Order: sequence, then structure tokens, then C-alpha cells
Amino acid sequence: MTDKIKVLMVDDEEQFRATTSRILTKRGYHTTVAASGEEAMGILEKDPHDVVILDIKMPGMDGHAALSRIKTLRPDAQVIMLTGHGSRESAEESLEHKAFDYLNKPCDTDLLDTRIREAYAAAHKEMPREEKRARDIMIPIEDYTTLQADSTVQEGIEGLLQSFKSMASTSRIMETGHRSILVFEGRELAGILSIRDLISALQPAYLTAPKPSMADSMVYSTMFWTGLFTRQARNLKDKRVRDLMSGPPLTVDEEANLMEVANTLYSERVRRLVVKSKKKVIGIVREQDLFFELARIILGA
Repeated sequence: MTDKIKVLMVDDEEQFRATTSRILTKRGYHTTVAASGEEAMGILEKDPHDVVILDIKMPGMDGHAALSRIKTLRPDAQVIMLTGHGSRESAEESLEHKAFDYLNKPCDTDLLDTRIREAYAAAHKEMPREEKRARDIMIPIEDYTTLQADSTVQEGIEGLLQSFKSMASTSRIMETGHRSILVFEGRELAGILSIRDLISALQPAYLTAPKPSMADSMVYSTMFWTGLFTRQARNLKDKRVRDLMSGPPLTVDEEANLMEVANTLYSERVRRLVVKSKKKVIGIVREQDLFFELARIILGA
């Protein structure tokens, strides 16, 4: 590894270019600046750089055109795209043309620092660039319990029980048992029926309805609770799943990397995500699936 990673900063905003360059230089990078895609090409023709930080929206040669030229001129250079006008289409185009990453402006300097070092390491085979994707750890849809929205709650419970029986009878625990069922309307994903939905449905309406202020501290007697669970459970038997289910889970693309999956689960406070290939549901990735991958990495399993 060289003493200093050579970084080329390409941005038409003078203040942003100067400020970012100064920060990167203080952090130990050999930093060069260019105000346009054309100027960047001239620099790279004479002097290869390890990492190029490339603004997308520039007059003349924009970032996408510059990325294509850079990959022809210096295939080993790692390119990090920066934009203040990000879109999914722009990100996909950048990654399709072999950009290392796509970040929004203003960009946190610690994040940028980390991604520069990771880009350099990936180019020099010092770290694996490829990690597993959502599709690699998901439960395939054919292995996950599904049913139609007009099915009865009894049928839903039977499906969940079958999942737990499978879990108890196999050594591949991480690939079976689950606490929810995907609910479809025909071929369209309509929602999810979870154990929590069933517990919620057990609650009589008068327990969850607003109470008069004088009843806020009401304490029910033992006699009040006796037999209530059984009565409520029996009342659920023939109800339709559509009346109990929650909305469909959030989705991720099958190509989503595991840190993206982890961040979505954490930030959205959910336990599972639907995995899609284009517009088709192909599986479910759950928090326990991430846990097993975490254990594999840390324990070397």
C-alpha cells in the first residue's frame, strides 16, 4: 500500500471543492482538484489516481459521461459519485457503469473518508468487495407460509403451526420456522398475518376503547378475566384473514446489500422485509436471517 491514497476531487462548485479537498488533505490523502469532467480527464491522462470523487451535475461533461470515460481511461480507478440531486435512476446508472458508490451531498466527512479507504482496499484486493445480498439469506417465497386473504383465521393458524413443526423437526432451524404468513389477493401481496396480529385481535373492543376519565384507573377483577381468552379465541376461528392482517411489509430489492437490509430493519423498526425481483415477490428476509449471517462472520461458521 502506498503512503498516501491519491484522490481526485471533481466538482464545479468552487467552495465545496476547496473545502472537501482541504478536509481530505488533513486526513492524509494526496488530493488533486478539478472543476470539470474535461479537466479531470486531462489530469488522469497524465497521472493515475486511486479514487475519483465525481460530482454528477456539472456543465459540459456531466458525471455520468465522465464516469464512462474514466473507466475507459483508468479502469482500476475507483469512482465515488456525489450528487445534490439524487434519484434512483441516477444511482442505478452509476452503479451499472461500475461506480464504487453513490453518495448524496452534503456528504458526512467520516462517511466519505470510510468509503475512500474501502474503495482503495477493494481495488487492491485488501478486502472482499462482494458481500451476500438480500437474495442470498432470504427465505424463498416457496418455503414461506402464504395464504389468500379470504382464508379463515383457523387456516392461518394451521399454517403457522406447520411452520413451527418443521422448525422442531429439522437441524436447519435458520431456514424454517417463522412467526407470520404472507397474505395475497390473487397474485398481489395484500398484507401479513403475524402472531402479534392474532393477539391484537383477541382484545375485546371495550378494552381498547377510550374510557371516561373517572375509569382510567379501573382495575378488573379475577372473575372478569376468567374464560375471556377462550371465548375470544373461539370467536376468531371463522373470521377472515383480511379482517385481522396488517399491511404488507416494506420491500427491498434482491440486490440490496446486507448493510442496507440491516439499516432498513433498524431505522423502520420492523422485523422482516419482502424481497422483490423487479416487481415480483421472491422471498422474505428477517432479523434472524441477518443474525445467522452475523454469527457466521464473527464465529467463522
